[in-house]
Amino acid sequence: MKKRHFLTTAAAAALATPALATPARRGTGGPGLLTITGAIGRGNRGPRTALDQMLVKQQIAFDKAHVFDAPALHRLPVVTIRPTLEYDAQPHSLRGPLLTDVLQAAGVQAQEASLLLRAIDGYTVPLSLAQARRQRFIVATHLDGQPLALGGLGPLWAVFDADRDPATAAKQLPERFAACPWGLYHIEVQAG
Repeated sequence: MKKRHFLTTAAAAALATPALATPARRGTGGPGLLTITGAIGRGNRGPRTALDQMLVKQQIAFDKAHVFDAPALHRLPVVTIRPTLEYDAQPHSLRGPLLTDVLQAAGVQAQEASLLLRAIDGYTVPLSLAQARRQRFIVATHLDGQPLALGGLGPLWAVFDADRDPATAAKQLPERFAACPWGLYHIEVQAG
C-alpha cells in the first residue's frame, strides 16, 4: 500500500534527522500540546514534517517552532479567572498561564505583534498582542479544577474573563467568546 510506504519512509526520515525529532524524543517529557511559530526565539523543534498531519491539512508550514507539552505549560505561573460561560450561562473557574507568559517562554521579543490562534477544528482567530495583554488572555488547562478534555473545550483554551471587560460584558453571552478558540493547538506570531 502506497500510504503505508510513505508513512514508513517519513517516520524513518524523522527518526534519522535530529532537527526533525519530535519534542518528546528531545526530552521535553510529553507529547506536544501547543506549537508556536513565526517571530519566536530559537525554538525547540525543526520544520513541519509529513507526520504533523493537522498542520499539513491546515497548510501551516514553518522552519522552526516552540512546542509546549503539559509539564512545560504547568511550570509557568498560573492565573485563575471566573467568567460566565456561554455553554451553560454559569460562572466557572478556569486556570492556566497568561498567554503573554507562554509567548515570552517561546522567545517572543516583539512588544507589538499580531497573533493567529488556531483550534484543532481549523477555527482561526486574529488577536493583537496588545489585546491579549489588555484582556489578560490565559491558555486555560483546567476547568473547575479538572484538566480540559479533548472533545470538550480542551486540552487548551485561549480565553479571558469576559465578565471583567466592559466592552465584552455588554455583548450577549453567545457573542462574548468569539475571540477564544477552544481546542487551541497552534499560535502564529507575526512581528509588527
